Amino acid sequence: MAVTAYKEPPTGEGLTFEKVWAMFQEVAERQKETERLFKEDAEQRQKEAEQRQKEHEQKLKENAERWQKEAEQRQKEHEQKLKENNERWQKERDQRQEEHEQKLKENDERWQKDHEQRQKEHEQWYKETNRIVKRNSKQMGDLHRRFGQLAEHLVAPGIVKRFNELGYHFSEVAPGGHRIYDEQGKIKAEVDILLINGECIVGVEVKARPAVKDVEHHIRRLEILREHRNKIQDRRKIQGAVAGAIYDDGVKEAVREAGLFVIEQSGDTMKIDMPDDFVPREW
Repeated sequence: MAVTAYKEPPTGEGLTFEKVWAMFQEVAERQKETERLFKEDAEQRQKEAEQRQKEHEQKLKENAERWQKEAEQRQKEHEQKLKENNERWQKERDQRQEEHEQKLKENDERWQKDHEQRQKEHEQWYKETNRIVKRNSKQMGDLHRRFGQLAEHLVAPGIVKRFNELGYHFSEVAPGGHRIYDEQGKIKAEVDILLINGECIVGVEVKARPAVKDVEHHIRRLEILREHRNKIQDRRKIQGAVAGAIYDDGVKEAVREAGLFVIEQSGDTMKIDMPDDFVPREW
């Protein structure tokens, strides 16, 4: 805005109406000029303010657009990073899954091989065990037969002599290992020595070292022998005896309490250890 030069007001000397009016006119003109200048200045300031506002808004818009683009770029980079991470994690998970499945497969194969190996070893062990059992069974059978033959040839004569001294007078000695069969042809019982006369049959169990359980087993044999003889209409009484080389404490008493004769080795022969009050059981 332009500034009007200051003029000294006129003094009162020589004032006229025309001069005063001219002075008013001049003041009014200066007032108008001042208002115009103020108005132009205000308009200029308004335009400058509006321009600055536009520039500010434009700057804000540009900044907003830039920030939006940067945000979108960061979002894209973030999404790309997530995608890459997800793909990497998926690959790692797939890799771990493949390794796990491979490990399971290897373990299954190893376990299968171990199982097959153990199965083969078990089958081999089973075959070997069966072979040993068959061999031992054969050996035990041979031993039993030999023991029966030994009992027949060594024990039986001495036993017969001792019973004859008691008045039994046995006329027959059944071969060692006298067997009793059932209807299907299976062996139900086997008696080592069978002493027979017209009135009585004595079944003798021969043991190197008799035990209490042998007494129970022999009683069952004698019961089966009784049943068998009844079927063939043989009513002769049946008695029992247990012969042994060595008797442990208490076994003789168990044999006698069962009503069986106690026969034991005495030097080179056999003897019947029978108290005076002993009464043999009959079946």
